[in-house]
Amino acid sequence: MKLFPYLFIFTLILGQKILIPMDQSQNDHLKAYGIAYLTLKNNVNIEWLLNYHGGSFLIDSHQFVETECRIRGVTFNKINSNDLLNIYSTIEQSNMDIMLLEKKPKIAIYTPPNKQPWDDAVTLALTYAEVDYETLWDYEVKLGKLEDYDWLHLHHEDFTGQHGKFYRSHRNSKWYKDQKKQFEDMAIKLGYSSVHEHKKGIAKTIKNYVKNGGFLFAMCSATDSYDIALAMNNLDGVHAVYDGTPVHPEIQSQLDYSQCFAFENFKIIPDPMIYEFSDIDFPPSHNPITKGAKADYFTLFEFSAKYDPVPTMLTQNHVPIIKGFMGQTTGFDKDRIKKHIVIMGEDPSSDQVKYLHGNFGKGTFTFYGGHDPEDYQHFVGDPPTDLTLHRNSPGYRLILNNILFPAARKKERKT
Repeated sequence: MKLFPYLFIFTLILGQKILIPMDQSQNDHLKAYGIAYLTLKNNVNIEWLLNYHGGSFLIDSHQFVETECRIRGVTFNKINSNDLLNIYSTIEQSNMDIMLLEKKPKIAIYTPPNKQPWDDAVTLALTYAEVDYETLWDYEVKLGKLEDYDWLHLHHEDFTGQHGKFYRSHRNSKWYKDQKKQFEDMAIKLGYSSVHEHKKGIAKTIKNYVKNGGFLFAMCSATDSYDIALAMNNLDGVHAVYDGTPVHPEIQSQLDYSQCFAFENFKIIPDPMIYEFSDIDFPPSHNPITKGAKADYFTLFEFSAKYDPVPTMLTQNHVPIIKGFMGQTTGFDKDRIKKHIVIMGEDPSSDQVKYLHGNFGKGTFTFYGGHDPEDYQHFVGDPPTDLTLHRNSPGYRLILNNILFPAARKKERKT
């Protein structure tokens, strides 16, 4: 039987290892990702054991790893050679695999300078897990700074130039007026006549970043509004209240879906009095079908670890069924998703897709519907989620799976 012989040799040479379990025995799943990041930061490789006890991490024994695990409350076990042989044997014979993580990913968050940090689940997750990140916005994007990063996150953004479609409910609020002016000033600074032209230009720059090998992760309204902006191309698809000019009379028939990453055949909603970008969102924000927090769940797909390692990495978890959560874009209508897209999580009782992945050029993108995995219905001005109360959150784990993706040694996909 062939059982990773090269790993056995390393085992004999290196001796003891540290196993960070990611199943129900783990005290703090979220901070465990921070330990993995710290390990890579110290130029120590990690074996990510896909589907083994919830996607556990196996690391050569180093004192700094043990010390930080104790400080941060992360469960770990010391593994001897015999235990390790048993682990490798189990992985060889099961729907499991080993993904070698080799480099610390450099992470960027696309966000306006005045954005509140608690308004972004990824920022909350990275901060709690103690993972380094930097922020950038439109000026840095136009200067070509995206190329300095391996992984880019977009959250509650609006790439259509409609200021988040908060016109009906918040157009008289000070924060809305300040943000509107900030966006208009930036558009002028970068040489655009309107915010929607400016944001579409940013969307194209990000698309080129992915094409050249970047990893894109988007949540909430940054998912559908991004593809809508790409489909609009140079056409005016926003109401006159935003830019003083009318919507192009044939905007719907001239949308170019071939430019989109994930969605097709959708209809846009330019009406500023309707809190919705298009019919991609499911359920629609302006007419939500709410099950309530206790009844709303989505299910993760189980992939073949040895043949489909990428979606397997992105769906590592200690539970297969995850609590649903709402957002401006809660999920995606299955009928609006391109056929080649990999669906990783969905509501089996409806047409809602919650979590998807795809490739473009040399890079990849992952879209995750909803705003905050531990705040079922997040509203403007709500207090930040305290992740010390949700340190084992399955929904937040999906976010953190994505930050380790760029660290993995690439394997050729077999299917």
